[in-house]
Amino acid sequence: MSDIKKAKVYFTDFRCEMDESPVKKLQRLLKTAGMDKIDMEGKFVAIKMHFGELGNMSYLRPNYAKAVADLVKECGGKPFLTDCNTLYPGSRKNAIEHLYCAWENGFTPMTVGCPVIIGDGLKGTDDIAVPVEGGEYIQEAKIGRAVMDADIFISLTHFKGHELTGFGGTIKNIGMGCGSRAGKKDQHHNGKPVIDPENCRGCRLCMRECANDGLAFDEGRKVMTIDEAHCVGCGRCIGACNFDAIHFGQDAAVKELNCRMAEYTKAVVACRDNFHISLVCDISPVCDCHSGNDVPILPDIGMFASFDPLALDQACVDACLRQTPLPNSQLTEQMAGHDFHDHHDHFENTTPNSEYKTCLAHAEKIGLGTKEYELITVK
Repeated sequence: MSDIKKAKVYFTDFRCEMDESPVKKLQRLLKTAGMDKIDMEGKFVAIKMHFGELGNMSYLRPNYAKAVADLVKECGGKPFLTDCNTLYPGSRKNAIEHLYCAWENGFTPMTVGCPVIIGDGLKGTDDIAVPVEGGEYIQEAKIGRAVMDADIFISLTHFKGHELTGFGGTIKNIGMGCGSRAGKKDQHHNGKPVIDPENCRGCRLCMRECANDGLAFDEGRKVMTIDEAHCVGCGRCIGACNFDAIHFGQDAAVKELNCRMAEYTKAVVACRDNFHISLVCDISPVCDCHSGNDVPILPDIGMFASFDPLALDQACVDACLRQTPLPNSQLTEQMAGHDFHDHHDHFENTTPNSEYKTCLAHAEKIGLGTKEYELITVK
């Protein structure tokens, strides 16, 4: 493929002069990459990121989010940080808990210089159906309304490992992260919710969210049950449960999940200005969605930026594969196992059941971007 068809990906490492902070170096990278050339004057700018689950310590520091928000304001834009509620139980399953989680992890208007808005509303039900041009798995993606109301979309990603999708990069941050509760269900699950009777308090709050008579209360045991004949698997009941009693049981196959995630990403970025940033540091073996995190599997590499989300992910994974695994990590522990099978890939060696190549291939197939890139180093 000729150079003219390659996407430009900009890179800088974390080395800094005595009087330069990493956040200033990040802003310099973003300006070199052309983010400040986007017409932001008077426009709402969504900065999509992950605030980290409570207990997790590998998520991006709020300082980086402030650096991006400050640059947006410098360009005349109106930034806000955003993420959508989770499908699973935890500290980010509704907007109130999600905001408390973000605040406790350091993301407040005072620290990041802009509001924090949960993209799909109080219970994860405030979404909008967005057509997916060329979608093979998804015809309409269910995206958090605040994400789609923004005039400009920017993603700020912590690049790390992931137990299902190999790595969590830009496409996962956007596709899975911007899906509402129903949107995450579209990508992640083929089945219907299940209810843990040990955690169910019999409060019946979930019944208010069910529009399909998919819930039935067992008067004898005083617990809620799923009516399989009527449940459509929308997942709205999960957000209504304050006691973590409801969850999905049947996961979609990883390769299908990867393809759906790419299609959701295309729905989010299509037809509006978008820009993408990925920080490859604290490369934990699994996602920041967990309430804890293991030590990094690879050394810190640097900061990447591009207008092309696919090229950005490809450049980040290529940079990771060139690194030497860190000792005393999950990766080196796996490699030392007596039955170790070398996949010649750090992410698949870390979690052998994971897979990411189908995501990148499908993203290119549907026109999300290109895997071919020119890496431009910024000193």
